[in-house]
Amino acid sequence: MAETVIIGGLSIGNGHPVRVESMLKIPLSSREECLEQCRSLASCGCELVRAAFPSPELAGDLAWLNDKSPVPLMADIHFDPALALAALEAGTPSIRINPGNMARARLREVVASAQEKKAVIRIGANGGSLNSAQLEKAGGVRSDALAAAVEEQLLILLDEGFQDIILSAKSTSVHETVRANSLLALKYPGYPFHIGITESGCGRDGLVKSAAGLALLLGQGIGNTIRISLTESPLEEVRAGYSLLRALDLRQRGGSLISCPTCGRKRIEVRTIVDLVTPFLESLPDGVTVAVMGCEVNGPREAMDADFGIAGSPRGAVVFSKGTVLKEVPLEMVPELLEQMAEETRRQKGNEEDN
Repeated sequence: MAETVIIGGLSIGNGHPVRVESMLKIPLSSREECLEQCRSLASCGCELVRAAFPSPELAGDLAWLNDKSPVPLMADIHFDPALALAALEAGTPSIRINPGNMARARLREVVASAQEKKAVIRIGANGGSLNSAQLEKAGGVRSDALAAAVEEQLLILLDEGFQDIILSAKSTSVHETVRANSLLALKYPGYPFHIGITESGCGRDGLVKSAAGLALLLGQGIGNTIRISLTESPLEEVRAGYSLLRALDLRQRGGSLISCPTCGRKRIEVRTIVDLVTPFLESLPDGVTVAVMGCEVNGPREAMDADFGIAGSPRGAVVFSKGTVLKEVPLEMVPELLEQMAEETRRQKGNEEDN
């Protein structure tokens, strides 16, 4: 068993940070678009990109992208061992397969190639792919059938002597996903896990559904890579992933925002100021906290841990840091002041890192 696996230099599992991944949403045949999407994903913190690989005719495109992508790739393969072999030959450092769907003789070829190239294999089951035999054996309990299906795949690979494995049990049901992964983690605690809620949807409902399931798992220490699967841009999936990890105090990337929900005491339009602050967040040093509060009552006290903040006041807005009011300014000065404070925070963090 490999407690840590390495994909293109990215270490996963055994105390390493929870990795954030996404998936290309355009076909490999659109080479330049795929590369541009990989570059955009890398710029917002994505650490692993899965790419659908449905046809051997795309092997040249996959090899080209493997060579140029700033983010390591995982080829997503269904049923066909020839595609798995082609992906490995194309230099892909990881593949996603279902060993149970492959004839043993061909699977041995895939395993031998993965071992030779030091590639990682992600295996797993999806709630929508469970068959009647698996469900019957589990007494109709879908989560148990899901866990058993993953275990079945794992044992096949172990029987072939392969160890560099990531486990994954995913469903569109939060309950099924959480229980299946919990069962697997109890039985196979050393393996890295990829977690996600499949077909979670889009917008607010998709975000809430994914966050509900993943937070329950991450809170138990289950999950070494995550994907927030949304019917949105892959960049939104990555940003949502970091937002979730930040909320759980598991990882920080860029600055984070605290803002009050507002009430009748507000002296400033909090949402307007939030919209001014948000563009600065990604460029701020990791872990910096910015607060926007509606009044002086809630401001410095409730957000006293913020590195810097703005709160409404009788004469405009007060600026504070770590609970201490620094100055009071007219509202029209707030945008300029935010720029100055962001630059000062970046400078101070840079000096700390140099020292």
